[in-house]
Parts: sequence; structure tokens; C-alpha cells
Amino acid sequence: MAGRTARLVLLAGAAALASGSQGDREPVYRDCVLQCEERNCSGGALKHFRSRQPIYMSLAGWTCRDDCKYECMWVTVGLYLQEGHKVPQFHGKWPFSRFLFFQEPASAVASFLNGLASLVMLCRYRTSVPASSPMYPTCVTFAWVSLNAWFWSTVFHTRDTDLTEVLSGPCPPRSLSASDFPHTGPSSSSPCPQKMDYFCASTVILHSIYLCCVSYGWRGRTVGLQHPAVVSAFRALLLLMLTAHVSYLSLVHFDYGYNLAANVAIGLVNVVWWLAWCLRNRRRLPHVRKCMVVVLLLQGLSLLELLDFPPLFWVLDAHAIWHISTIPVHVLFFSFLEDDSLYLLKESEAKFKLD
Repeated sequence: MAGRTARLVLLAGAAALASGSQGDREPVYRDCVLQCEERNCSGGALKHFRSRQPIYMSLAGWTCRDDCKYECMWVTVGLYLQEGHKVPQFHGKWPFSRFLFFQEPASAVASFLNGLASLVMLCRYRTSVPASSPMYPTCVTFAWVSLNAWFWSTVFHTRDTDLTEVLSGPCPPRSLSASDFPHTGPSSSSPCPQKMDYFCASTVILHSIYLCCVSYGWRGRTVGLQHPAVVSAFRALLLLMLTAHVSYLSLVHFDYGYNLAANVAIGLVNVVWWLAWCLRNRRRLPHVRKCMVVVLLLQGLSLLELLDFPPLFWVLDAHAIWHISTIPVHVLFFSFLEDDSLYLLKESEAKFKLD
């Protein structure tokens, strides 16, 4: 919910300060990659590489070229450390130690656990809340949208590919164009392989706005029940916005600045509306405090993204820690949705009896 919003807001400021990636601009890195490709990635040498490559690596899409970039990245890091310099970034990312086919093991596992927590809470919600609850369809749909986002986050952190580039989360504008140094990164994708997660993040935020604004409303508790035409129109508007946003970025031009600005804008609307709704109902509805804690916690935890440091043990960076810290927050938010859905069910049944 608000976690992605907070991260988008912080990255909006961080993007302005980004100076590019020093590591992939180093001549030693580029020369190493070119020489490695010439030596290992053609003819008999390529056949030898493929015969030695573990099956799980080939299935994950790791190529000879990718392996050269990975090895040369560590050669460059070693030279930096020998000279007493700070660890450089490569293509906007810190160097991570690969585990099996996992490119960023800690973030991949953390994303998976976030998705697992959402799945467990979805099952609990469907068990505890009758389908007749006014909030049931909306909350279940929100859970599936969240699960989809965490799935693509897991895929992205596991392996950067051209597909995951179209499906991940916000990143600073790239410092190099693809024509400067083709296929430059630890993978075969472009310097910011996160587009798919961008789209999933936008979907989660828009559905969160729908969840808050339509299902709960500002003055009433169930705008969707009282004014079905309003909820249909608002849902259509949000779907139209998402379709236009994704279509422009996919078919016309992927503008990182526009994408970031659009996500920050809808993210701020999402956070402000949830906080306003929580403050308005906190005394009348005790379970709303859970929602308020979730929103505030996610904003605070997102500050971890500002702690940009080289990965501990080449595995655990600030982004991975942020992902790990959000796991219990999902449990709390779905607990709130469960309590609120049961409350609305009880309220609607009481109103039906009075009528």
C-alpha cells in the first residue's frame, strides 16, 4: 500500500542527486568485458562455456556475456578496494554476490516472503470474512493485485531480463544511453531493468486509492453501496488512467521522469487520503488505529532507502532490509482489512434489519 508510495517520494529526491554509476564507466571494466566476450563467447569457447554452465543458470537466462559482466564487475571492485577507494555502483546498482541464479538473493527472498505473507493473510481473510461482506470483493482483489506486484518484484531481484524491465519499481534516470555501451549491466537488459515493477507498483497504488476513496469514502463508510454509479465511474476512471499510463510508457516512450512524477503524484494522494480517513475515524472505530500504524510505519521504514551503502557480505543492502521490514506490516494491514470488513458486515446487517 503506502510502502511503495513512500519509496517513490524518497526516490524522487534521490534521483536528482544521482551522479550515475562509476563502476560501469571505468575503462578497466569495459575492456575486461570486451576481452572476456572475445575470448569466451564465440565459437568453440562458447560451446565449452555452455557445456560447463549449470542447468539452473541457463534456465534463468544467464548468458556468456552476462557471466563476463559479472566477473569483470568483481575485478573492478577488487581494484577499487586495493587502491583504498569506495565500492562503486554498476548501472545504478551495488555489486551483489550471486547465489545460484539469484542476482540479488536477499531482496529476492524478502520479496517472496512479502508475497507469502500477503497470500497467508488473504487465505485467512477469506476464511474469516463471509463473502457477503460489502468489502469482500474489493479486499480480495487488492490482495491479488499486491501478490502480483510482489511476484514481479521477486522475479526482478532474481534475474534482470527484458521482461522484468517492463514489469519492477522506480529508479533514477540512467546515466548512459544504450548506444554508449551496448548491453551494459550484470544482465542483458538496459541500465534500469525495472519497468514491469513500475507498472505493478502503479496498479497497487491506484487500487489502494480505490480501496480507500470508493469503498470507505470521505463522509460515508460505503460509497460503493450507496452510490453504485459513482463507484463504477470512479473504477473506470482509474482503469483508464492506468491503461493510458502503461500504454504511453510501453508503446510511445518510456520517460523515467514522467513515470516517477506520475507515481509520486498518485502516491501522495494515496497516503494523504488514508491518513485523513484514519484521523477522521480513529475514535469511532478502534481498529482504524491498525491502519494508521501501517501508514506511519511504512513512511518511516522507507527512510531505509536513504541509507545507501554497499551490501553487507555483498548480499544485504538497504533495499533488502526495507523489504524485510515490510513483511510484518502486511500482516497488520490485512488484519485491519479483516476487522473493518467484519464491522461493515455487522453494520449492513443491522441496517437491513431496521429496514
